Amino acid sequence: MEFKELYISEEILNAIADMGFKSPSPIQEETIPPLLEGRDLIGQAQTGTGKTAAFAIPIIEKIDANRITQALVLCPTRELCIQVAKEIGNLAKYKTGIKILSVYGGTQIVKQIKTLKKGIEIVVGTPGRLMDLMRRKVLKLDDLKIVVLDEADEMFDMGFRDDMKFILDATNADRQTCFFSATMGKEITEFSKIYQTNPVTIKIKAEELTVNKIDQYFIKLKETDKEETLRRLLEINQPRLAIIFCNTKRKVDRLVESLSNKAYLVDGLHGDLKQSQRDVVMKKFRNNTIDILVATDVAARGLDVDDVDMVINYDLPQLDEYYVHRIGRTARAGRSGLSYSLISGRDNDRLKAIEKYTKATIKQAQIPSLVQIDRNQEIAIVEDIIEKLENYTSLEKEKSILIRLMEKGYDPFVISQALLSDKLNKDNLDNHEKIAGVDTPKEKPKSSKKKSSKYKDENMTTLFLNRGKMDNFTKDKIIKALNRLAHVPNKKIGQIRIQKSYSFVDVEKSVVYDCIGGLDNKKINGKKVKIEESKN
Repeated sequence: MEFKELYISEEILNAIADMGFKSPSPIQEETIPPLLEGRDLIGQAQTGTGKTAAFAIPIIEKIDANRITQALVLCPTRELCIQVAKEIGNLAKYKTGIKILSVYGGTQIVKQIKTLKKGIEIVVGTPGRLMDLMRRKVLKLDDLKIVVLDEADEMFDMGFRDDMKFILDATNADRQTCFFSATMGKEITEFSKIYQTNPVTIKIKAEELTVNKIDQYFIKLKETDKEETLRRLLEINQPRLAIIFCNTKRKVDRLVESLSNKAYLVDGLHGDLKQSQRDVVMKKFRNNTIDILVATDVAARGLDVDDVDMVINYDLPQLDEYYVHRIGRTARAGRSGLSYSLISGRDNDRLKAIEKYTKATIKQAQIPSLVQIDRNQEIAIVEDIIEKLENYTSLEKEKSILIRLMEKGYDPFVISQALLSDKLNKDNLDNHEKIAGVDTPKEKPKSSKKKSSKYKDENMTTLFLNRGKMDNFTKDKIIKALNRLAHVPNKKIGQIRIQKSYSFVDVEKSVVYDCIGGLDNKKINGKKVKIEESKN
């Protein structure tokens, strides 16, 4: 089916074409016709199915540009408000004179009041802010043509029942009423009996969301190996945008800090953040200022980002339906997607329950080995160089430099090796922790008398640096400084332990004076460094 078969106006068809949509999704195909007819409706569908456009298109078709509020959309969160308003705006871009306003808490109400007084046809808002505007008599709902409760189940879960009742009771009786929800609870049934007349019910099954176009995997591992495995998955798959889900706010914060210290572009989202902070995080994610978002379920509900190509369940969700919500963040707009779930301890039963709920096959995958990562890096470097060679135009300056090096007795092959070594150091495997049973034979019980360590032995010395995490120091930055300033190769560098305001580095005794001479009083990451042998 094509959108034009739904008898949509030319203006909206042009807007849909601009957005790159070819044909309606199942929820759009089934929902738009009865809504255009003026029917009340209950739509059961997960986020990511295209449900926003399913109600936005009929709303735009029904609205007149007369500066009177004719459509109201209720959303549980500020983020969803912004997204819904944005999508309605995109669909209405060729409809002259129609104005859309999103209203929510956490921002100054004065500006929203001024805008409302000028006349707004479509209002999208959270229940609390909508009630505030109604009590101030600046939001009038007695001329509504249509009202939509988006993510209605979530609003009930968040305790907005009385708020929704207050708002709906203030609307005109002849309005069209629509509920959209991921689940169909008794609260929605109860509200439907009160506020709807003979509604049409549309259901999109959860399995339709999870099976199609999303490759789903799980990895069995120890809890202590989760973070290292996560890093390896990111390196192997190289996602443009990735979302990592954790079950607690504390774990989100801890993981964001750890990944940031390892030079990943990452930020977190959870319920303790102020709304202004959430806005900043989401703006960075949408603008690709960060490419990894770590989030809890509550904070991420309703977020709409089309370009996410990988979702990782760092923790398995506590509810089956949350798994659907999570992996539904990828495979948007007809794209394929990828999801991994990290399974440890007693997660096996949860995984089986999720498979039963979604009727999907979740395949087992193995932890990527350091050998795989090394090979992957080599392939990526080769492909990058080939691409550059194919588009390369020789320059006299470069020729001149090469000739001068050859005149000094350097072989072109050796010159190439030296240049490549710098490129290889950027993704050094020494920054990864070895996983027993993947990179090494399975760990054997260690003797209490003897501690074995790959790095620390009688040939190693520990150096003290007066910079640490608060100076944005990472293992990568320290290694690069030792390579560049002290000319110390990676094989002579051992463990690096970064604390809040200082760091320890194990190096071979033979290069101690090279390290001190090369780094002392030099700048790393814009900070002057003091380095000396540790007294411990």
